[in-house]
Amino acid sequence: MRFTLPQKVFDAKATGGGQEFGDLPDWDLTDLYPATDAPEVKRDLDWLEEACASFARDYEGKLAELDGAGMYECLLRDERISQVAGRLGSFAGLLYYQNTVDAGRAKFYSDIQDKITTYTAPLVFFSLEVNRIPDEKLEEMLTHEGLARYRPIFERMRKMRPYQLSDELERYEHDMSVVGAAAWNKLFDETIADLKFTVNGETRGIEATTTLMMEQDRSVREAAAREIGRVLGDNVKIFSRVHNTLAKMGQVEDKWRGMPTPQTGRHLANDVEPEVVQALRDAVVAAYPKLSHRYYELKRGWLGLDKLQVWDRNAPLPMEENRVVGWDEARETVLDAYAGFDPKMAEIAQPFFTEGWIDAGVKPGKAPGAFAHPTVTDAHPYVMLNYLGKQRDVMTLAHELGHGVHQVLAADQGELLASTPLTLAETASVFGEMLTFQKLLKSATTDAERKVLLAGKVEDMINTVVRQIAFYDFECKLHEARKGGELTPEDINRIWMSVQGESLGPAFDFMDGYEVYWSYIPHFVHSPFYVYAYAFGDGLVNALYAAYTEQPEGFQEKYFDMLRAGGSKHHTELLKPFGLDASDPKFWDKGLSMISGFIDQLEAME
Repeated sequence: MRFTLPQKVFDAKATGGGQEFGDLPDWDLTDLYPATDAPEVKRDLDWLEEACASFARDYEGKLAELDGAGMYECLLRDERISQVAGRLGSFAGLLYYQNTVDAGRAKFYSDIQDKITTYTAPLVFFSLEVNRIPDEKLEEMLTHEGLARYRPIFERMRKMRPYQLSDELERYEHDMSVVGAAAWNKLFDETIADLKFTVNGETRGIEATTTLMMEQDRSVREAAAREIGRVLGDNVKIFSRVHNTLAKMGQVEDKWRGMPTPQTGRHLANDVEPEVVQALRDAVVAAYPKLSHRYYELKRGWLGLDKLQVWDRNAPLPMEENRVVGWDEARETVLDAYAGFDPKMAEIAQPFFTEGWIDAGVKPGKAPGAFAHPTVTDAHPYVMLNYLGKQRDVMTLAHELGHGVHQVLAADQGELLASTPLTLAETASVFGEMLTFQKLLKSATTDAERKVLLAGKVEDMINTVVRQIAFYDFECKLHEARKGGELTPEDINRIWMSVQGESLGPAFDFMDGYEVYWSYIPHFVHSPFYVYAYAFGDGLVNALYAAYTEQPEGFQEKYFDMLRAGGSKHHTELLKPFGLDASDPKFWDKGLSMISGFIDQLEAME
């Protein structure tokens, strides 16, 4: 089976972090390994090298001869290899994300990547050979009781069968991966982490600077926005080279594999049908006027402006308190919201705070954004934040802990079945946000407080749905345009501005410099076409939450069962107990109607 190093994915709405917000926790990575030079690291690397070599000796060219029991034993060995390699890769990656400009960490990460890629190269035959086993023979194997639960693994492999390369080319691509997309990812990460922005005499990294665009003082927001545009503009040639190269690499691979669209690989990885994603995209674009256009016109009035600028998009409302939310308050808010849904959910989340599973503060060289990394199923997830004491940081904490709870519950599926497709991976995170929002809304004591909370939630949902679908359209247009040749920075800028104007609407003007804002968004680099998963997750959660409020009896256990399933079930099977079907085009309209309903409430408060 082809092995891929564990990858973090930066979340879309993450904000920055770190000053005087209380005792911000750091990761304790010793649950993975005591140190980079610990003997356990060498032990596992040596084991991995031998395990991969012996696996190939025992099985290459022989898979079709196995019976069900033999294939079951083979898969268990493959699963153990994935677990050890995943532990090594996770440890090296998490260390690196803490400080991407530290040469020692960068070297350790690169060396581990290189060794894992080299050692696992003999495994490339596995999925290729499985896909050459006749259907009837594979079905006979799957009658084995132990192997039967791994059916989804084989079904996903079969979906890739039309796009397989020859054995030699698959091995070549595996060997080249460490100097392919992974190398361009690192260049992007290190370039972003090294950028410095000076606003009102103070120099910051990108996360802390983007957070200034949520300050009450409009002049501060403007200064931050213009400085971001200036610095990104000074570096746009590097980012343009990264995007041109990755898009071309994808184009070449798609041609060789015979994939019909640049998005096909992502849809296959997400185990979702292209028509479902297209229905989601079309529903959201059609809803722009009643969602983002309508909301931002309201906000323009609240701020007393003729036109909004980009630095007003996430601005606080005039009546909003400009207060810092301390870490202890953020923790209690989220845990209380989780416990209000089910005490079990808070119990699962508690160790993240007490056992060193969260890294929250801003540090020099730390990767931007936020993520929850599942690591491996015999360890536990880790959450990274950049906490700045904003209300939105609280929602980011709720979001990432939702991922963490999901990953803890899914771990019982084992290494090969725990991983959830990205579309469903966003369900628990967005649900965690919704629980936290509803708790805060119920606690509101004044109309002004309620208005601020509703507006904040609408903005979060617009950022999750409208903004991410605009991002998806940007990527689709960029990859299509790249087929015609090299794209200049100006070409990419034009594509970016076309989707921004369409999605944000007529309430906005756009400053000079905003056209390069595409360049710092990590999703486009790390996980092309990932972004629709946010909109998928938000629409799904809106429908789930409506089902919960309509019939709360027994909902919690069905919800936990869904999370426990990990990647062992298709989205149609997971949603059936709730009476939901994401393949129904009307499903997405239901989810969008919740956002529209919140805007209705805001309009009624005028």
